[in-house]
Amino acid sequence: MNRVTPTIGCVIPTYQAKHHLKHCLTPLINSPLKPRILVVDSSSNDGTVELARALGAETLVIPQASFNHGATRELGRQTLKTDIVCMLTQDAYLVDHHALAHLVAPLVDNTAKISYARQIPHKGSSFFEAFPRHYNYPEKSQLRSLEDCSRYGVYTFFCSDSCAAYSNSALNEIGGFTTLLLGEDTVATAKILRNGHRIAYSAEALVHHSHDYSLKEEFCRSFDTGYARKSFSELIACGGSDSGRGMEYVRAMVDELIKTAPWLLPYAIIQTGAKWTGYQIGSLSTHAPLWFKRAFSSQKYYWKSKNM
Repeated sequence: MNRVTPTIGCVIPTYQAKHHLKHCLTPLINSPLKPRILVVDSSSNDGTVELARALGAETLVIPQASFNHGATRELGRQTLKTDIVCMLTQDAYLVDHHALAHLVAPLVDNTAKISYARQIPHKGSSFFEAFPRHYNYPEKSQLRSLEDCSRYGVYTFFCSDSCAAYSNSALNEIGGFTTLLLGEDTVATAKILRNGHRIAYSAEALVHHSHDYSLKEEFCRSFDTGYARKSFSELIACGGSDSGRGMEYVRAMVDELIKTAPWLLPYAIIQTGAKWTGYQIGSLSTHAPLWFKRAFSSQKYYWKSKNM
């Protein structure tokens, strides 16, 4: 019996992304898998939509105020309805046109229901952009299930929608992506693994993706992370703790700085303090007044959105 080849789609939420599109879309367009590519744009005015169409992508325009990390991706997957749906961000550049095949391989052969790529920093990235990629995305692939909680702790549910692939049927089982402030990938992964499925980390699927955040941006993003993870604390409980993994990260970062760039240690201490403070305030703010949450969040629009 001939094996049925699954259909593949890619969803890329965008905003003012014209300068990213050629880097982001070209490896997908040139992929031998010939995926459907859907750009879901939050009403950009820089020519993002026009260029996406010119490059061969399908487009869907939504009001900027209605963007939501979970709901917008759910809209994209419901629009495509492909067997496998890949989630990417506009600033994630696959290294070549074979990377998509590596990403979806664990789903095609039914090894896992989710797969995510190995992120490497963009060229010219600073230490603080590059180190999180090296720490969170090792050189060796992994296959994780709920049974691995004792080994990996909270990392068991780690995933990144900057470049990830999902079985659409597995997403249907959990009702799709949840409407939420942040972390739709982690929430979806936790639900899918709790349904008895597995997640693959594909180190062979390489994607350039990193950010240069200011201290204020680090604080606000950490506030959102703390708020979101507290909101779903029971779902993502898996042994260990966020603070435990955070301490491991800080120790590894300090060790690396001592060896390679000790003059950056003072900034590392300040940055860690900003992130820790933001996370703690966020985790304590689930019942805080709306104005308070909006003041500290990196996503001001979320608190006014109907998707809240």
